[in-house]
Amino acid sequence: MQFISSVKNEQIKQLKKLHTKKGRRQQQRYLLEGEHLVQEALAAKVELSQLYVTQDFINHDVHHLIKQYHDQTTQITPEVAQSLAETITPQGIFAVTNLVKPALPTSWSGQWLLLDQVQDPGNVGTMVRTADAAGLKGVVLSSDSVDVYQSKVQRAMQGSQFHLPVFTADLLPVVTQMQQQKIPVWGTLVDRQAISYQQIAPQANWALIMGNEAHGLSSTLTAMTDQNIYIPLSGQAESLNVAVAAGVLMFSLR
Repeated sequence: MQFISSVKNEQIKQLKKLHTKKGRRQQQRYLLEGEHLVQEALAAKVELSQLYVTQDFINHDVHHLIKQYHDQTTQITPEVAQSLAETITPQGIFAVTNLVKPALPTSWSGQWLLLDQVQDPGNVGTMVRTADAAGLKGVVLSSDSVDVYQSKVQRAMQGSQFHLPVFTADLLPVVTQMQQQKIPVWGTLVDRQAISYQQIAPQANWALIMGNEAHGLSSTLTAMTDQNIYIPLSGQAESLNVAVAAGVLMFSLR
C-alpha cells in the first residue's frame, strides 16, 4: 500500500483538480467522498480506479474495502484528507472513478424529471434523490445546469445517482422527441393558461420540467410544454423552494 503524507504530492494536486469542472473534464474522472457514496457506487458495480484512506478508516473498515481494493489503495494522513475534503469533518475515504456520460434514450417511456438551468447543487441533488424515491425513470439536466459530478451535488444525491440514469443534454430536442412519442411534457409556471397540479390525473408516462430558482422556465421551453401547472399555496409564502415543489409534484403525479 502506498503512503502519501504531503499535501504537495503530485497525485494529491491532481485529485484536488477534480473539484473543478475543468479538472474533471480534462482528467475524465471524478472524486467520491465518504463511505456511504463509495458503498453505493460499489453496490451499483461502478469500477473504482483508486482509493485514498486514512489510518482511522483502515482501523474501522467494517466493510473490508481495503482488502477488496488493496492494490488500488493509498494511505493518506489526516492533513492530506482534510486538503482533499469538501466536508468539514471528512470520514477518511475518497474514491476515484471514471467520468462516464451515458447516451440519451432514443425511445422514451415512463416518468421523467427535466431540470432547466437549475444552479444550486443541493437542489439538484435533492431532486435526483426524490426522483429516485418516487420511482421515476430518470432525470435530464439542461447543459447550463450545475455539473452533476460536482461534489456537493454528488453528496446531496446520496447514492441515487447510481440507482437511476442522470443525463446532461440540451432539453429542446429531448422535449421535442418526447412529444413526438406521445409523452406529455408539463412545465411548472404560473400563467393564465396554467392549471393546478390537482387537476392532472396520474399517468404512466410524463415529463415534468422544473426551472431555474430565480427565473423559472426559459421562455423557449415554456412555449413548448403541453401544459403548465402550479401548486396552489394557502399561506403567505410567495413561493416554494424548487426541490420542495418538485417533490410535491413527482409524488402527486405518479
